[in-house]
Amino acid sequence: MSEKKYTTTETGPRIAAFLDATIRNAGFALKYAISEGDDPHPDFENPELTVRFSGGDVELLLENRAELLLAFEQLSMEVLRMPSEDHSLLRFDANEYRVLRIEELRLSALTVAETVKRSKMPFRFNPMNSRERRIIHLALRNEPTLHSESAGMGPGRHVVVVPAGMAIPPEPPRPPRPMERSGDRHGSGRPGGSGPSGGRSGDRPRGRR
Repeated sequence: MSEKKYTTTETGPRIAAFLDATIRNAGFALKYAISEGDDPHPDFENPELTVRFSGGDVELLLENRAELLLAFEQLSMEVLRMPSEDHSLLRFDANEYRVLRIEELRLSALTVAETVKRSKMPFRFNPMNSRERRIIHLALRNEPTLHSESAGMGPGRHVVVVPAGMAIPPEPPRPPRPMERSGDRHGSGRPGGSGPSGGRSGDRPRGRR
C-alpha cells in the first residue's frame, strides 16, 4: 500500500485552522470532524481525508446542491495548494450528501446508457463539476457500445454520451441574453430583465478530456 499524501496528523491541523477561522468569522453554527477517508463507492472516489459537518447550519451547507459545502472544500484545497489531480483525495460531507450523490449519479449514468442504446441518439447531462463528471465517465467505462466525453466551457461544462463510433455533436447554440435597450437606461418601464446565471465548472479519468 502506498503512503498517503494527506493525513489527519499533518494535513488535518491545516484544514482545521482554515475552517475554525472561517466558521468563527462567518458566524456559522457548525462543527466538524476530520477523519481518515472511507467510501462505500471506492471505484468512484477513494478520499484520504474526509471532513464531516454537523450543527444547526448543516442545511445551509447543503442548499443549492451543496453549493456552500463544495465552496468550503474548494477553498480548503486552495489553502493546501493541492494539485488538481489530488482533489479527489479530500472530501467534505454532511448528512451523507456526497455518498448519496455518487449513487444518484451512478444510477443516472446507467439509465442514460440504456436510453442511448435504445434511441441511438446522443444525450447531454446538465452542467456539473469535474468530480461529478468523472463519476459519470467511470460509471460508463465498461459500456462497449457507448462513448462519453466532457464538452462545453466553464460553468457550462457537461457530459455527452453517444453511441460508440459517433462523433460528439456540437453544442446547440444558447439563446442570446436579453440586452438593455438604448432608450431604457433608467430602467423605467422596461419589460423584464435578466438575472445572473450560474453553475459549477466541472473531470474524467486521466487522459479523457
